[in-house]
Amino acid sequence: QVQLVESGGGLVQAGGSLRLSCAASGSSLDISAMAWHRQAPGKRREWTATITRDDGTVYADSVKGRFTISRDSANNTVYLQMNSLKPEDTAVYYCKVVLTRGGSYWGQGTQVTVSS
Repeated sequence: QVQLVESGGGLVQAGGSLRLSCAASGSSLDISAMAWHRQAPGKRREWTATITRDDGTVYADSVKGRFTISRDSANNTVYLQMNSLKPEDTAVYYCKVVLTRGGSYWGQGTQVTVSS
């Protein structure tokens, strides 16, 4: 069983910054990749960024150059540094962990609201 605990969401003005965290815990935790997704009101959940076990990173075009994903492998924690936030970044942000043995797990989500 894998548990994910997210934190760091909140309300920020446009142009501001927030840093999200997601800590994974569980037995035999062999993580292949960690990712962030987001879901805006009335929209489908969309992928935002991924970091692999060898620290390769990939970003959605909508956040490229503004968001940075990173991880602390020793503590199985993934971060999302969000800069130059826009109102359209308002969403519930979910972290996702993909295990090497197969299977993936989602966090509970954290709300990010960007005011104009």
